[in-house]
Amino acid sequence: MGRIHIDLFTTLDGVAQAPGGPEEDPTDDFAFGGWQAPLIDEVVGEQIDSGMEGMDALLLGRRTYDIFAAYWPHQGGEIAELFNRLPKYVASRQSPTLEWAGSSWLGADTVASLGELREKHQNIHVIGSLDFVQTLLAERLFDRLNLWVYPILLGRGKKVFADGVVPTNLRLIEPVVASPKGAVMQRYALVEGTPAVGNMAEIDEA
Repeated sequence: MGRIHIDLFTTLDGVAQAPGGPEEDPTDDFAFGGWQAPLIDEVVGEQIDSGMEGMDALLLGRRTYDIFAAYWPHQGGEIAELFNRLPKYVASRQSPTLEWAGSSWLGADTVASLGELREKHQNIHVIGSLDFVQTLLAERLFDRLNLWVYPILLGRGKKVFADGVVPTNLRLIEPVVASPKGAVMQRYALVEGTPAVGNMAEIDEA
């Protein structure tokens, strides 16, 4: 059974809108498009590259798909080669026209379609796609959460957990990695159950 990985870049205050460039997503006059670029360093680059090892499918929201489809087919390099080669599945409420080679619509029944993808692929990665990610988080329809947190505060913009989530347990599966410019990489696995509670006074007494 394959896994669905959510790959996200976020600021300390949870903003994940348009990390890649000024024109990526200017919704609501977002003024900080491209905020990730000044914070990229060798460690970040190495971690991004290693995170793509074993990736055998892309799962994207419609907005992110359109951005990728307009950019990656015209680029060179290892990432472009990988993205152009991989099968790409698009989450959309309507059946869209998809011109990027290897692209197909996820379908109207998201839950059933994700089950089928897990049967076909081992490591399916969701990159960006904030609106779609809200659904995956709310319905616990993911297996891994790969979260890069950058040392800036923006105050406004689309948030990683914008619509809230259901109570969920996660387990850190690798040591946290920090880059020289202060970005922190955390890789989590979804685990069963809901968060436990306790009493700090009882812990102190023990």
